[in-house]
Amino acid sequence: MVLRLNINQIEPATRDWICKIQIVEIGRPRESLDKKCTFQNLILEDEEQCQIKAVMYNDEIKQYAAMLKLLNTYLISTAKVKPSTASYGKPIHKFYWILDKETVIEHIKASHAVEKALPLPTKLNITSFDRIPHLTVDSTAEIDILAIVLRCGPQKNVGRSHHRCREITLCDNQRNQFLFTLWEDFGEIEGHEIASKMATEADLLVILARSIGISNYQGLSLQTRYNTTVHVNPNYPQALTLLNWAKENKTLLLHSPSENTSASSSIAPMIVTSAGQQLISIAEISSAPSMGLFYVEAEMAILAEFQDFCVLECSGCKQKKPTKDRKDFECPKCNRTTSLVPRCSFQIDLIDNTATTTASISAELGEKLLSMTTEDIFDMTCTKRQSLSLQHVHEMLSNKTFEIQLRKSSWSSSNTTNATLSILSYMEKQHTSQSTTDRTCKKIKPLEITEVEVMPTTAAAGPPNAPGKFEPPTPTKTV
Repeated sequence: MVLRLNINQIEPATRDWICKIQIVEIGRPRESLDKKCTFQNLILEDEEQCQIKAVMYNDEIKQYAAMLKLLNTYLISTAKVKPSTASYGKPIHKFYWILDKETVIEHIKASHAVEKALPLPTKLNITSFDRIPHLTVDSTAEIDILAIVLRCGPQKNVGRSHHRCREITLCDNQRNQFLFTLWEDFGEIEGHEIASKMATEADLLVILARSIGISNYQGLSLQTRYNTTVHVNPNYPQALTLLNWAKENKTLLLHSPSENTSASSSIAPMIVTSAGQQLISIAEISSAPSMGLFYVEAEMAILAEFQDFCVLECSGCKQKKPTKDRKDFECPKCNRTTSLVPRCSFQIDLIDNTATTTASISAELGEKLLSMTTEDIFDMTCTKRQSLSLQHVHEMLSNKTFEIQLRKSSWSSSNTTNATLSILSYMEKQHTSQSTTDRTCKKIKPLEITEVEVMPTTAAAGPPNAPGKFEPPTPTKTV
């Protein structure tokens, strides 16, 4: 007797079952990292809106290509059921299915005499843009987003390895913006589709991007991962609502806030950066109770010259270790022997005409400011125990104003909540006739910053494809 079951009722030991599902996600066929096979991931949803990942390999991809279509309904039985693993991130279900030659799949068409097709899906696990600044920049964390595409850049090569990428600017219905980097084939395929549609269609586009990462590449931004999927104008009610809102507000979205602020308005005009983000003063950031992203115009100076300018952290979990010895050690968090790797990290003072405060700057941004690599900084400050010469940095920063993107974070100790500021990006402000700061202003309390740094470790500023996170049933590569 065949049992009609939902996804949550089916386990590896379950026999003679059949399940009615709808395909709500189809990834592109991809080559495994070890180049040994081709796979294709799908997300299936049952009548109770429970979801599970399914995978096809090699010949089965071609076998089912004509039958399996996005948002179509099927009856599936005799699929192999395997346990998921959390080694590569949190799976959407404790099991996954393998669709092979023994799997029985029946397409439920509109003309089916007994079964009815499932309604269009509505379940989305979307992360809103205002939550992203509060999330940890992590090499394994992944989120789903639904956003409007404002701009799509050309394909280009970046970095010493000349990795290919395409950058697009995304916006939500609160006009919050993020840069989304499409690495490698995502820029060539999905990026090309977005660019082509933007060149030929009058309305703005909406994309649904699943399993994307958060990084500090060019400031806090978003980027594709190995298992990312990107769909243009998806057939979800949430996407349709956002698309209609984008149509109604297209003119406003494509112009900076300053161009849309009336000088005769009773509301004070909003001061914005050259990229259109709202500026606030350092004093306002310090007194703001909320965490999140802020933009300031300020001078920068390294007043504390006798810092290490470098920290050692676990190569696995990225936890900072209070030592200057790079020898291998037993990391209790990773539960294995691992090595310590250096990371550029130091404190810098920010000064505007309202106050002065201290922020942390690290990784590539810190190296750029010091014009030194992390290895050189570590060798000088930790191995040779010498102070860095900062004369060139002082000269470079002197009498210059910068547009700075900051993240305000909080941490607790001894029943006290403290706050820190971390620099995510900075850019020299051009055509400044004179310094806008008063260096004689009273220095405010620097947000109770201590030697403990809570800035999340930056993700690599390069394509996350290798060795990328990709959740079984995707073939895995040993690293």
